[in-house]
Amino acid sequence: MTELILASHNAHKLSEFRAIVAQALPLARLEEYEGPAPIESGVTFVENALIKARAAVAQDGRPAFADDSGIAVDVLGGSPGIFSARWGGAQAGDEFNRRLLLEQLADVPDEHRGAEFVAAIALVVPSTDGAAPREHTVVGRWPGTIARAEHGTGGFGYDPIFVPDGFEVTSAELTAQQKNELSHRARAFRALVPILIEEFGS
Repeated sequence: MTELILASHNAHKLSEFRAIVAQALPLARLEEYEGPAPIESGVTFVENALIKARAAVAQDGRPAFADDSGIAVDVLGGSPGIFSARWGGAQAGDEFNRRLLLEQLADVPDEHRGAEFVAAIALVVPSTDGAAPREHTVVGRWPGTIARAEHGTGGFGYDPIFVPDGFEVTSAELTAQQKNELSHRARAFRALVPILIEEFGS
């Protein structure tokens, strides 16, 4: 059985990734990373995902995934972006971050409330022959708009204020199955599947 590490201490992400991995690699086992969290000093989602995956491999020795994700709002020039989790400050939680973003967009008309969820996934596979680890990265994007108020209780983060293209409800109102099929992480992971098959077999 292939054992993979998810370089995250976020229980919501672990649950989502386990569901996605189970579909793509039914014989794989995804375990939570138990080591210290590295400093995410990158300036892009891809850089931060690589930092976390590399740290997990260095600590644990097994192949590791990491994702870095957030929401990018058009009229804010792509912000909050990599600062999504800390948009309201280092100690702010999801609810505060959502409320702050809604306040910042209060006067923005509907036609200019475009946004997208972005997820970068890094896979780092340690070498068995002393060579450098193999590194792979993919990016998934989920376009939509920012709602004017929160709706729904599912998901986490900015889900209650994000309306995916093609829907009239927020991603927090979708079923877990719908989100696992449509989300930015799901899209990124689908792009990674051929790499996983090449690395670990089908």
